[in-house]
Amino acid sequence: MRFMMLMLPKGYGAAKPGTMPDAKSVAAMMAYNEQLQKAGVLLALDGLHPPSMGVRISFTGGHPSVVDGPFPEAAEVVGGYWMIQVKSREEAIEWATRCPGSDSETIELRQVMEFSEFPPDVKKAAGSFPEMQEKMGLSA
Repeated sequence: MRFMMLMLPKGYGAAKPGTMPDAKSVAAMMAYNEQLQKAGVLLALDGLHPPSMGVRISFTGGHPSVVDGPFPEAAEVVGGYWMIQVKSREEAIEWATRCPGSDSETIELRQVMEFSEFPPDVKKAAGSFPEMQEKMGLSA
């Protein structure tokens, strides 16, 4: 089972362009990341620049509209993520609770949809793209 752990730091939506975490926080997080890696559950991870450096693309009537950040209406924003592969939801929760997060950080844990979970019509729609399924870990 794959899970994405999304770091939701409070106040990050208002962070100025180029805002970086402090060295002490990074050192603690790197030790945690090393634990994930040594346990063989870490698939990927990244920190994200603040929304003030991002853009949002919305679609109205099928037409894209691009808006530069920051996004004042955003209550919570993603500051980074981990993609892990574990045997159960409980194991994913256990890993998330080990994170050295601060009082201003929350982790949202979301299970990744697996191809085997999709109903037949969805599998058929994706069936003509086997290379893409493989790259995305969607193979049955």
